Amino acid sequence: MRIAALYDIHGNLPALEAVLAEVQTARVDRILIGGDVLPGPMPTECLDRLSALNTPVDYIIGNGDRETVAARRGSMSSIIPASFRDAMQWNADQLRDADVQQIDRWPLTRRMTVSGVGDVVFCHATPRNDTDIFTRATADEKLRPIFDPLEADLVVCGHTHMQFDRRIGRTRVINAGSVGMPFQEPGAYWLLIGSAIELRRTPYDSDAAAAQVRATRYPQAEAFASGSILTAPAEPLMVENFSKAELS
Repeated sequence: MRIAALYDIHGNLPALEAVLAEVQTARVDRILIGGDVLPGPMPTECLDRLSALNTPVDYIIGNGDRETVAARRGSMSSIIPASFRDAMQWNADQLRDADVQQIDRWPLTRRMTVSGVGDVVFCHATPRNDTDIFTRATADEKLRPIFDPLEADLVVCGHTHMQFDRRIGRTRVINAGSVGMPFQEPGAYWLLIGSAIELRRTPYDSDAAAAQVRATRYPQAEAFASGSILTAPAEPLMVENFSKAELS
């Protein structure tokens, strides 16, 4: 079985379209959406694009999806920064009843057996919740109590928007990166699992994508276009910043 793992799309439809074009040529059997389809500039467009796929799609929930649904229900979390509350509410207002019902069904984790790989657990942040932060630099001793009990061959995660491939005890742990909002060189990042496991980066037309985002009514359209598509935060800086919030 060949699986494409797409994480942290964040409403970036042009990036999603570029990745799906590569996924089609990769002849995958399933697509795993690893949480945080939203919030972002084109949330319902991304949901609709995924729903229209002919390839079977499995979902897990991310904190962004969960918090957007909570905001739509009038219970926006106090954890949402003041600077992002308008953007979160705008995303919440875009959701239709059917979207909310769909997201409500997404589980925290999924577990699959993949020939040649073994027992694979997909989660957004860690298997225990959708908010834990860890990076390529987080010490093994902090992580083994989370991953050792799974007895999995591979755990695939996202959440921090930076790809890595590392060992934590006996478990191989891979961050698939972010399709729509990378903290790496600009592009769309994802993971292909098959007889080999490949961290992928898909380039796309950043100028056209930025123009498409700027044409939306998303309250942070300009910041997203300039800071997540045309440029992106430097990975070493983000690793350092995230180290202050590891597993907190």
